[in-house]
Amino acid sequence: MTQWDNLLASLSVTHLPWLVLTMAVYLATMALYKRYKCHPMLIPVFPSVIIIVCVLLATDTPYTTYKQGVEWLSILIGPATVALAIPLYAQRARIYALWRPICVALSIGCVVALFSAMGIAWALGGSWETIVSLAPKSATIPIALPMSERFGGLPSLAAVAVAVTGISGCMMAPLLLRLIGSKDPAVEGFAQGLTSHAIGTARAIQINPTAGAFAALAMGLNGVLTALLMPLCVAIFQRL
Repeated sequence: MTQWDNLLASLSVTHLPWLVLTMAVYLATMALYKRYKCHPMLIPVFPSVIIIVCVLLATDTPYTTYKQGVEWLSILIGPATVALAIPLYAQRARIYALWRPICVALSIGCVVALFSAMGIAWALGGSWETIVSLAPKSATIPIALPMSERFGGLPSLAAVAVAVTGISGCMMAPLLLRLIGSKDPAVEGFAQGLTSHAIGTARAIQINPTAGAFAALAMGLNGVLTALLMPLCVAIFQRL
């Protein structure tokens, strides 16, 4: 069966309500988010996840059933990713002017994210599966899942780590940026995209076009660098 056949098959009487529920919950949480002036504790993905999980538990619905029901939403990931090229193109002159600090921030942020996740898990006696599952937590899911699985990790645990990282990063970013006195949208966007991947990028785009462009840049570059550096980090921890 082709991808379109699979998608059409997913729109059964059993699965369609999950697509409707997911969209309704997101629209409701987005309205709540805007009503309270984009408060970081109310970013839509956070309450949406809680509500959907509670519904799945209350109805004793397997995750596979829910996943089939919302599979249509996955086709929007590609167009949304390509659309990030538009704000990036608009900021091309400033990106070129800031390429040195961008490279430094990217390198430090990626290395710290990898080593801190693996180091904390290792220090607390985590299994090898746990260590490599948490390692790519700051990369976007399409990169984090195959990277963790390649080195013996659990994709499900990696997905949870990525989601928690993105949500917590968005919640803490405003306070941390105020503490360092940053008012430059380029700095704020790059920091959120680097640490909170797609969730941080989505929030940055809502706040400021410049922040959104630099968040998209950071998310993409960090994903590539994570894929390149993770084998080195794994080799180092295997020797410990």
